[in-house]
Amino acid sequence: MKLGLAAAAAPAIVPRHVLGGQGYVAPSGRTTLGGVGIGGVGASQIPGCAKAGFQIEALCDVDDVHAKKTYDRFPQARRYRDFREMIAAEGDRLDAVYCGTPDHTHAFVTLAALRAGKHVCCVKPLTRSLEECRVVVDEAKKAGVATQVTATPCTSENACRVCEIIDSGILGDVVEAHAWTNRPSWPQGMPAYPSFTSPVPGTFDWNLWLGSSERRPYADRWPAESPLLKMCPATWGRSAVYHPFNHRGWYDFGAGALGDMGCHQANTFYRALALGHPSMVAATCTRRSDVAYPLASIVTYDYPKRGKFPELRLVWYDGLIRPPSPKSMHGKELPKEGVLYVGTKATMLVGGLVDGIRILDQRLNELAKTIPATLPRRGDIWKEWLDACRGGEKAGCSFEWAELITEFVLLGNLAVRTGRAVAFDPAALRVANNKDADALLRLRYHNGWSLRP
Repeated sequence: MKLGLAAAAAPAIVPRHVLGGQGYVAPSGRTTLGGVGIGGVGASQIPGCAKAGFQIEALCDVDDVHAKKTYDRFPQARRYRDFREMIAAEGDRLDAVYCGTPDHTHAFVTLAALRAGKHVCCVKPLTRSLEECRVVVDEAKKAGVATQVTATPCTSENACRVCEIIDSGILGDVVEAHAWTNRPSWPQGMPAYPSFTSPVPGTFDWNLWLGSSERRPYADRWPAESPLLKMCPATWGRSAVYHPFNHRGWYDFGAGALGDMGCHQANTFYRALALGHPSMVAATCTRRSDVAYPLASIVTYDYPKRGKFPELRLVWYDGLIRPPSPKSMHGKELPKEGVLYVGTKATMLVGGLVDGIRILDQRLNELAKTIPATLPRRGDIWKEWLDACRGGEKAGCSFEWAELITEFVLLGNLAVRTGRAVAFDPAALRVANNKDADALLRLRYHNGWSLRP
């Protein structure tokens, strides 16, 4: 039995964008959207879609209480609990599907939507395994639809300026880069799954939330005295064990701090430095666990020469770890999040995700202001996707592009989890030097779920 993508079987439906040709827009002049996973990040992103010009027709979530704010905001939208039922029942009424669910269900939602011929936007990271990523990207190519991932745009003013400065050569050859975040802002480092259980609320479908993951008892909140709540920099999901928000720290459900924030930063430095597949990835971290990501990690990526770009070493830091401040900062602290581009002539600091850019040489920093702006600025996730849905330019983080930045975070996590270097062969989808990492390229699914149709 394959529940994942075929259980909600329905008569074959030809989508409106196929019937009307490339760039077809509904007679209403609106592009219709169904949202899946609308109570977490979806609570702010679905309104973003509506503001861009999508017409919200259907909404789906496994938690009625958590989703109430979004349901109330769009009372006209038809409501569902199971995304498979939504896609089958809505049929031609939907042009596009948004996926804002926890990481472990991304592949299943996106594949169901793609196979129904829908345009798809998925929150980052696109998938939780390298095999999932390959299957999703291949399916998107076959579907010929518009796709987008919600990484911080590489087409924004800030991102384009980073690309233009590096391309100008003012930094010299960029031979090293450092990227860091103050995440996790949720519990990590758990040594085991909780030993206690909680009753499942009648408004929440725990089994649907688990999806393809192994069945386990529901646990609601960590006890107030639990040290896990004091070990991470912040607890945005408060004391929740899994839901809401805190799925991120578990191997079975999330991708840790690297998966959460790495896509945001990589979306720009992969473009600016013309990065492809790393030749080697290695990591060190705080105590490893069999079930959860560590409290903090440092991941090192080595990249081969790429055209005019020399070999590069890129180092990722999370859990409040930052690289040493460059001497040119004269003892000043680096921001809580940022990227350093280290060139043979100068170093450039990009603070946060959208903050200012500064070359750490006053003369060159002033000179950089004269570098012409040559790249087109876009930088709105939802508008980019809508334009692509209507036959315009491909979105800046389409699934095809997002494959690289998804690979970036997932390979780093393999090195963190196994404690050994990872030499990934992208052509063979294989890690020859690390059997444990190789085994994690493909996940085992439970409860009848499958990536195959």
